[in-house]
Amino acid sequence: MSAMLSFTDVQVRFASDDAVQPTPAVGGVSLDIQRGEIFGIVGESGSGKSTLANAVMGLLPGSAAVHGSIRVAGREVIGLSENEFRAIRGNEVSMIFQDASASLDPVWSVGDQVAETIRAHAGVSGREAKNRAIALMTEVGIPDAASRYRDVPHRFSGGMRQRIVIAAALANSPQLLIADEPTTALDVTIQAQVLQLIDTLRQQHGTTVLLITHDLGVVAQICDRVGVMYGGTLLEVAATAELFAHPQHPYTRALLAANPAGAPRGQRLPVIPAQWSVESLGAAELQRASAAPMETAGADE
Repeated sequence: MSAMLSFTDVQVRFASDDAVQPTPAVGGVSLDIQRGEIFGIVGESGSGKSTLANAVMGLLPGSAAVHGSIRVAGREVIGLSENEFRAIRGNEVSMIFQDASASLDPVWSVGDQVAETIRAHAGVSGREAKNRAIALMTEVGIPDAASRYRDVPHRFSGGMRQRIVIAAALANSPQLLIADEPTTALDVTIQAQVLQLIDTLRQQHGTTVLLITHDLGVVAQICDRVGVMYGGTLLEVAATAELFAHPQHPYTRALLAANPAGAPRGQRLPVIPAQWSVESLGAAELQRASAAPMETAGADE
């Protein structure tokens, strides 16, 4: 079976006016994500995971140079024009962003926003698009979706807004769904409900999911396999249970050791210095970092 999403030696660099050399953001990532699986990419802010996801969608700024190969259902997407990307966005691959409020027009009814996504790609009538939108809103758990069709986003809770974003992302039955920190702004209870919804939809529709997160708890709850990124490099890939039980890379072990879940109350957690390069991530250095009380320093992604 061919992979749903395939990266081969993918490199992303950003040019800037004040830099002699382009700034590397992703360096040489190779990975196959199989059809129907939920694959998580976990890493600190600035590790390159969102950059990699945006490269799949063709959403990187003009200053970005992407090299290597990215294939969605066997189709090469590096080098596609904007018009060509528009043809596959929504139909073959969709994306859920972490801030549902920013993804929705604040003065436009949520139902019309979902329906417009359908009309933009499927070319159906307004009535048909509305009926499909109501069905999708019902499927993702919006109570009494027909009567709430005309409500604007601020009349919904954060969790319900994220469900509406998921409905819009699934409007045209994409084969691949990219979820970039989809539960970051939600409380733990609502987070679990949204993750369960993503998993249920995956099972019902056979959708492949690429989940981007910094939260190891999210990975443990929903992902079949996981890749660990640091400094733009994919350090380790394993089945989720195997990675938690037997992490191979020193950075992965340090990352798991820094997870507050299960740590005794009041215990200082180990910190990995953000200024380290990938090349410096040796076992001895990470062992010292795990034992030393240091302040966290991280770059925004």
